[in-house]
Amino acid sequence: MSTIPLTVIGAEKLRSELHKMKTMQRPSVIVAIAEARSHGDLTENAEYDAAKERQGFIEGRISDLERILYNAQIINPALIDADGACVFGATIDIEDIANSTMVTYQIVGNDEADIKQGKISINSPMSRALIGKHSGDVAEVLAPGGTREYMIRSVKYI
Repeated sequence: MSTIPLTVIGAEKLRSELHKMKTMQRPSVIVAIAEARSHGDLTENAEYDAAKERQGFIEGRISDLERILYNAQIINPALIDADGACVFGATIDIEDIANSTMVTYQIVGNDEADIKQGKISINSPMSRALIGKHSGDVAEVLAPGGTREYMIRSVKYI
């Protein structure tokens, strides 16, 4: 199995989610199943079916989180010495050349990507276009609406 890149913050969020799943959600679904069982016939018990489905989801997510964390390669962006290049963990200020819009993205692992928070997956087309570039370079991104050009304004490791 290959390693899964994660930032320090991303790994901590996944550990926190795993802890919550194991200590809060798993016990509560066990209680819900027991409560539903006490209502009698399980063949027509919607509460029981819903609780069992929820249990399956929780156990699946726990398994996924454990696998991700076990295979994680945790990278601290503050310790990166990439000589100003766009690399995993870097925070990059870019400008859309077509409309002069500025955006800031951090390149992170798939499991911590969240575009609303400015975190883009290492496997996204935007990240692939940025990787290896430096401040002042232009990155061309193949988007659904055509090729877009972005000027890299700054690269930080925070």
